Amino acid sequence: MLIDHQPQMAFAVKSHSITELRNNVTGLAKSAKLFGVPTILTTVSAKTFSGSIFPEIQAVFPNQQPIDRTTMNPWEDQRVADKVKSFNKKKIVMAGLWTEVCLVDPVLSALDEGYTVYFVSDASGGVSPEAHDMAVNRMIQAGAVPLTWLQYLLEMQRDWANQATYTQVLTIAKDHGGAYGLGVFYAGEMFGAKEGNK
Repeated sequence: MLIDHQPQMAFAVKSHSITELRNNVTGLAKSAKLFGVPTILTTVSAKTFSGSIFPEIQAVFPNQQPIDRTTMNPWEDQRVADKVKSFNKKKIVMAGLWTEVCLVDPVLSALDEGYTVYFVSDASGGVSPEAHDMAVNRMIQAGAVPLTWLQYLLEMQRDWANQATYTQVLTIAKDHGGAYGLGVFYAGEMFGAKEGNK
């Protein structure tokens, strides 16, 4: 679930740079799509206050309309809760703006309903480093599992010998993985290196 990655919400984020945040959530969205993970997009008051979902996310899911709501907790919008339940999965991964409101609230709600919940801390952002950190601590204390978007991508790949997704994983890493992505590009260009070879 990608929650409220919208301009008005991003303007107040101080825990991460907006450039970093946009990069990370795009890497996360591409990772989910590559591995066929059912993905829910949500916005809050898109037409009247917060604006459309980041164009990079919409480009990954061009035919998916975000569920637009007024509730601070997306889980309290019945359409969102019903959509989650329709997938018939017991694990959920979430990222959102702001960490301390629209992410922590559905994380706690999902935990209360028995889900195993993971949250992607670097694809989420708070209005201050402290607000983000306190929300992260609260989610961890409640039983949610933190991870980063690149960790998510590589956990989904699991084995470099998996050729079905190998090239696409490296493309996402090169496009969004910072120094790691540059290293992948460099190793391939300079030495013809390829992960998964012994």
